[in-house]
Amino acid sequence: MPLQPLFCGSKVASQSTLFASVFSARNNAGRCSFTGNSSVRGARPVRFMKQASGSITSDEHGVFSETMDRSKHRTPNAYGGRAQEGVLEEESSKVIESRPSWKTFPGQAFPLGVSEVDSGINFSIFSRHATAVTLCLVLPERGSIGTLNGGMIEMVLDPDLNKTGDIWHICIEDLPRSNVLYGYRIDGPQDWGKGHRFDSNIVLVDPYAKLVEGRRYFGDISMKLSKFLGTYDFDSLPFDWGENYKLPNISEKDLVIYEMNVRAFTIDESSGLNSNIRGSYLGVIEKIPHLLELGINAVELLPVFEFDELEFQRRRNPRDHMINTWGYSTINFFSPMSRYASAGGGSVNASREFKEMVKALHSSGIEVILDVVYNHTNEADDANPYTTSFRGIDNKVYYMLDNNGQLLNFSGCGNTLNCNHAVVMDLILDSLRHWVTEYHVDGFRFDLASVMCRGVDGSPLNAPPIIRAIAKDAVLSRCKIIAEPWDCGGLYLVGSFPNWDRWAEWNGKYRDDVRKFIKGDYGVKGSFATRVAGSSDLYRVNKRRPYHSINFVIAHDGFTLRDLVSYNLKHNEANGEGGNDGSNDNFSWNCGFEGETDDASIRALRSRQMKNFHLALMISQGTPMMLMGDEYGHTRNGNNNSYGHDTAINNFLWDQLDARKSDHFRFFSKVIKYRHSHEVFSHESFLSKNEITWHEDNWENHDSRFLAFTLHERSGADVYLAFNAHDYFIKALLPTPPEKRKWFRVVDTNLKSPDDFVLDGVHSIGNTYNIAPYSSILLEAKF
Repeated sequence: MPLQPLFCGSKVASQSTLFASVFSARNNAGRCSFTGNSSVRGARPVRFMKQASGSITSDEHGVFSETMDRSKHRTPNAYGGRAQEGVLEEESSKVIESRPSWKTFPGQAFPLGVSEVDSGINFSIFSRHATAVTLCLVLPERGSIGTLNGGMIEMVLDPDLNKTGDIWHICIEDLPRSNVLYGYRIDGPQDWGKGHRFDSNIVLVDPYAKLVEGRRYFGDISMKLSKFLGTYDFDSLPFDWGENYKLPNISEKDLVIYEMNVRAFTIDESSGLNSNIRGSYLGVIEKIPHLLELGINAVELLPVFEFDELEFQRRRNPRDHMINTWGYSTINFFSPMSRYASAGGGSVNASREFKEMVKALHSSGIEVILDVVYNHTNEADDANPYTTSFRGIDNKVYYMLDNNGQLLNFSGCGNTLNCNHAVVMDLILDSLRHWVTEYHVDGFRFDLASVMCRGVDGSPLNAPPIIRAIAKDAVLSRCKIIAEPWDCGGLYLVGSFPNWDRWAEWNGKYRDDVRKFIKGDYGVKGSFATRVAGSSDLYRVNKRRPYHSINFVIAHDGFTLRDLVSYNLKHNEANGEGGNDGSNDNFSWNCGFEGETDDASIRALRSRQMKNFHLALMISQGTPMMLMGDEYGHTRNGNNNSYGHDTAINNFLWDQLDARKSDHFRFFSKVIKYRHSHEVFSHESFLSKNEITWHEDNWENHDSRFLAFTLHERSGADVYLAFNAHDYFIKALLPTPPEKRKWFRVVDTNLKSPDDFVLDGVHSIGNTYNIAPYSSILLEAKF
């Protein structure tokens, strides 16, 4: 006979109440006893949790409890005061309702997560050290996830029947094929010193959940204590990618990457978009014409995996006024950020709309690279843990621990994912493959990738298995793979990241050397020359190429371009970290005044410097990457140079962009497109002596801040470039142009728009050119 789920209690809970109370901590109100026959030998009771009648209150920590006129007892917490969630009171209640029977089967171990099989819906989860696993289900009422039936069904898995090796599993017949929420309670050894952090009071998210449900609207403070559960959708038809759909397949040497935040890109009302799609995947689609006008051909999206933007507000702390808009705090590695769906559409719509965004970008010739965070999760440290998944499932497997069972912290975020453990390796690879096969993304940028070069004890590895596996994986073979080659434990691997001739790197040395030279530091001319020529000192190894250097001047975790020319010091007073966050030396220069000013000469100098940085970036060998907003000098709250767990990038202000389109946007766009049309800036191999001429005979001059060189084009359309970081004019003697050609001025950053960039060039250039202080020029040899 099938199992007969028995339902307890009498009060129907709304979704918001259910998430705030039942899911915040374990609530065994209305737990039913069950006896009877089962179709499966040894099947355990099915328990149903439902909010019972009574008043609901919230304590000072925001944890809900119920007040009933019955005897109560408190469920003991394994970790006492160290647990981050309060424990709700338990009570007994009589059975008042029953529902149709379910038939259950032992299920199968693979695939992990939820899958549809012939006999029903299969649930499978790994936990090596668990002693008890309970599947928790919440069913929709009338098929609508907006109206739940008011409770949670608990199915305790029998280790004799529902476990294969370290994997717990069960198959349930007749479950709905969509709109079911699910999670797990897991218990195990209560030995903190051996690395265990089991707490069966908490309902945990399945690491392999392909969709995750939480609050529906980004930053909804009324739902800040909401919990997250997995869900699935086997009812929707496969996404239609279209008959003529194809991947852009852009060569790495031809990429121009635009780093951007999905929500911040369109959330401001100046975007002109309908409020329902602002800050969403669909909002990005509406602004594709802007990306095309700018000239970029790849977007690198700040994290789009499910994260909790209100994690700082769950307890009192100096940052509890902030919303995490960056997303470097992953809850689940398979599910798209559900609150980037339009109109609060939830996880299923988020999945579909993400695909629509990718399809639209691809149709416009723009690749999609995801910034992924496999170095840590949202679960923080032992002092203030935020357990949602891995910590409660098997902390000892998923995280790096020291010999005393304490979390190692190479991420700066309280925990470090155990990337080279076999189980975690499989999780990472399965996640990456999922984003490639299901969502058609074109590549990944790995945040703090040096963490992935550490062994299970945290020690650096010369040949990290996970790094090799990603490089050699057949599914990932078409993908761009980019490392941020450092971590917060001091493992700095710029130029030496284990690469198997495939991994590209964020070139932090490029950023630093270019910043220093353009602002006028002494003694860095040689380093600047090396960087613009492709950083051969770092990447001319084995079969590596110039495009393995991801060149950038600005990124999300430092000053914006406008900040870089407006501040000498960081000014992060608003973020609650007391100025201890971010770098203390950003190699920035305020051009004579700290912060905003009405001084016309300073504003003109800043404008010039921003153009100098952009020109240097776009004429450098390697792959250029720019930050959302660079093209018009957007700033974010002064210069909020803090790590990505703060408010970070401001909303993209489209009205400011429109006001400046005739100046900075025009210049940035023209220079990007000029790069695309001239192969001298994107060589497949490192430059030879025949491909570049340095107009310099005094490299050792520490005081020199002027550099000029010519890039030779096969047809004779050579390009001459000169950068003057002195505070005085330099009269440069120009080289003789190729036969029958003359030098035409294309760029002079000292000139106002539109003279700062003239595509056809301005002729009548003589044998010399007077280059203004803090400016740069580009000349092209034309007939």
